[in-house]
Amino acid sequence: MIELWNLKNTRGARKAKKKIGRGPGSGHGKTSTRGHKGQKSRSGASSRPGFEGGQMPLHRRLPKRGFRNPFKKYYTIINVADLNSFSDGDTVSVEVLKEKKMIKNVKHGVKVLGNGDVKKKVTVIADCFSAVAKKKIEECGGKCVDVHSKTEKASA
Repeated sequence: MIELWNLKNTRGARKAKKKIGRGPGSGHGKTSTRGHKGQKSRSGASSRPGFEGGQMPLHRRLPKRGFRNPFKKYYTIINVADLNSFSDGDTVSVEVLKEKKMIKNVKHGVKVLGNGDVKKKVTVIADCFSAVAKKKIEECGGKCVDVHSKTEKASA
């Protein structure tokens, strides 16, 4: 009967590690499988990733493509349909959405998109709104508060 304590590997399943530098009788003595002379035969020899022995490396031979805009904003998205989980008169902000675990990490802010229908009258505080989302929230009697316009008015 097979039990966990008497399980064994099949023959040849576990291959022994090659022992090098153990004398001429082993077949891996003297130069220890490194060959004679050359860069890789020396102790401590290693080359950086992508090094091709002086030949122009692949990452430099290939043409450059595209452009990554360093100023692009990556918004965390929430849809209008997700606002139905709140009750009437609630204020929905980034902190509240994090508490309810509707969003995880926010890089540059939260954007509300107009996917679905909203049936609750809520005040939404976010960084950005799509035109459709703003229309749907306000039709239902809710309010859209843009974080940036709010701070600008306070400082002015």
